[in-house]
Parts: sequence; structure tokens; C-alpha cells
Amino acid sequence: MQLARFDVDLFLRDYWQKRPLLIRNPWAAWRNPLEPDELAGLACEEGIESRLITREADRLSVESGPLPEDRFARLGSDPWTLLVQAVDHHAPDVAALIDPFRFVPNWRIDDVMVSYATDGGGVGPHYDQYDVFLIQGLGKRRWRVGPQCHSATPLLPHDDLRLIADFEASEEWVLEPGDILYVPPCYAHDGVAVGDDCMTYSVGFRAPSRAELVQHWAEHQADGLLDEDRYADPDLTPQDNPGEISGIAIDRLHGLVMEALSDRTAFARWFGAFTSQPKYADADWRPEEPVGSGQVRALLAEGVPLSRNPASRFSFLRQEDGAVLLFVDGRCFDCTAEEAELVERLCAETALVVDPELAASAPAATLIETLVDQGSLAFEDGEE
Repeated sequence: MQLARFDVDLFLRDYWQKRPLLIRNPWAAWRNPLEPDELAGLACEEGIESRLITREADRLSVESGPLPEDRFARLGSDPWTLLVQAVDHHAPDVAALIDPFRFVPNWRIDDVMVSYATDGGGVGPHYDQYDVFLIQGLGKRRWRVGPQCHSATPLLPHDDLRLIADFEASEEWVLEPGDILYVPPCYAHDGVAVGDDCMTYSVGFRAPSRAELVQHWAEHQADGLLDEDRYADPDLTPQDNPGEISGIAIDRLHGLVMEALSDRTAFARWFGAFTSQPKYADADWRPEEPVGSGQVRALLAEGVPLSRNPASRFSFLRQEDGAVLLFVDGRCFDCTAEEAELVERLCAETALVVDPELAASAPAATLIETLVDQGSLAFEDGEE
């Protein structure tokens, strides 16, 4: 599915990470990509993150999946909501909802969460730390949007949900099938189903926090440092008070730390691998037996299409002289200029037919063989 009426440049200039936007059915032809029964089935499976939120009086309760198959039959008449994460990893038509939003870089894309709610169902007023496009799939949902929140925003006491204590809406809309609501990070919002069979697809994005980057980058660098790489002061002189930490010592200590963390080239390589780590590793496409270079070359020569594992993350970084670094599922691959075009296509397309002439390229064939063996790619006529 593609957006027929949507100005990407205008959106990025005036709305992205700035203010909410209601987009009335911009699709060429909207079609709900998943049936409610299919979503319920996913919520019953091991390894799939799901939550059932029920309401009794004014209290919301949360049950984590996998849910028993008879759980839905035992639900009463009170409103309830089912949330299932990363449905795009299991339903190709849901994964296709991401494609119209790929004007945002791959490394920023998180997953597609799908919710189903009965009349009056919702998760309460809350805010998220990330951008989200809320696509109405079936039925209707009333969305109310309030001001930006922050860490000091008062929350209601709840063990499982971050509910805003004093939510005041400034805008309100009822979304129908095909409508989209964009909500930037930290904006308060509350969605309530209007009638039964309400399905919403949340195309979410991610942004690492400064704390997360500092913690993981520092840990990565520390792992590679030698134990004998220590503070030294061969020019030490007596000081008036032995209890003083001198400014000279602080300068040296600070320099030790900053020198270890300031290598931009090393940071770029680390970040590409770090941010490409799969969020859910259960979608395992690894073949039972290694695919073998001969089979890879034969399939490439025949023009057999390749598909990306929807749980895998692909990004690349340009280097000097046309070389590129390819990042896939937490690994970094040093690729030559000869492989650059292939790498760019692998990162831009979820399914592709590789130029059969690449079957004669040892680096390209080896790269594809490695990605197939690690479960990031699969030939469409092969076993996943």
C-alpha cells in the first residue's frame, strides 16, 4: 500500500517532531491488512509480546501474553484492548505498512504494534518517547491529544501503565479506516474505541537516549582497553595538602576518559552494529544446513528473488573510495566499492532480484551466503 496524497517534504518541515497531524485517508486504496482473529492467534503464541488490558469500573488491569486460547471467550461486556508488538515480523501485509514511511531512515524504525479494542476500550492517557503514526484499520477510534509531557509530568499509580494524572486535551478527532494520526515524542494522547471491532496499527520509531548511548558506547570501549592502560604521573611533585585532588590530576583523568570515547570512526562502526541488533530474535530464518557458495551462485545466476527477514535490521555507512560498512543484526561487514550497489539495494528494498552477473563476484556471493546462513536473508524458494 502506498500513500497517494501525502507531501513528505511539507510533513518533515512543519510536523516531524514538532506537532501532531491528522491525515485523512491518504491511501490510494485502503485495505485492512489483518483480521482480528489473526491478531488474537498471535497473542496466544510463545515468543510474541502481547498484553490484554481490561477495565473494571475505573481501574485498568494488564495481562501479559501468551494468552490462553479460551481467554477471549471468557471476557465480559466491559471494554478491553489487545496489544500485540512487532506484528510486522509475522504478517507480510502488516510489514508493508512501514514502506510508505521509509522517508525516515531504517535505523529509526522500530516495529508495528497492532491493537484491537471493543467499544470504550483503550490504554488510557499516556505519552511515548518516540514518534508514531497511528493508522486506523477497522472501526473508529476517538483520539484526544494534549500538551507535551516530560519526566516530571504527574502519573497515576499503576504497576504496568504510565497513565497521565491530569490529562487535558487540546485537540480531538474520530479516526475512520485509512485515517492516520501522527504523534511526536512526549505528546499526551488518549485513544478510545468508538464501537466494536476497532483495530489500530502503530508504526513506531525509536531514538536512543543520551544515557543509553553513553552507557553502551563506554562499555564497548572499556571492553577493549588493556588493564595496564592506567593513570600515570611520573612528574609528581609534593603538594601542600595530601588530601587535595589537584587540577592537574583531574585534567589527566578526564583526558584518559575522553580520549577513549572520542574516536568518531570507532563510534560510527560501533553504533551501526549496536542499532542494527534485532529487537526480537524469534523470527529465525537460519537454514538447517549452511547454504553453500555453489548453491548461492546458482540461485543468483537464475535470478531467484531474495527477501529480508522482517525482524532483521539493515543499514549502511559510506566510507572513502566508495567502500561501505554494512550493518545487519548486530554485525558489521566491510564491503568494497564493488559491493556498494548491492549493499544499498539490500538496505533499501525488502525483496529484490539481484543482478545475475553478481554470481561471478566472489565478495558479493560470499556476503549473500553469510546473510542467508545467519538468517537475515532468504531466497524465496528456499526454506526459512
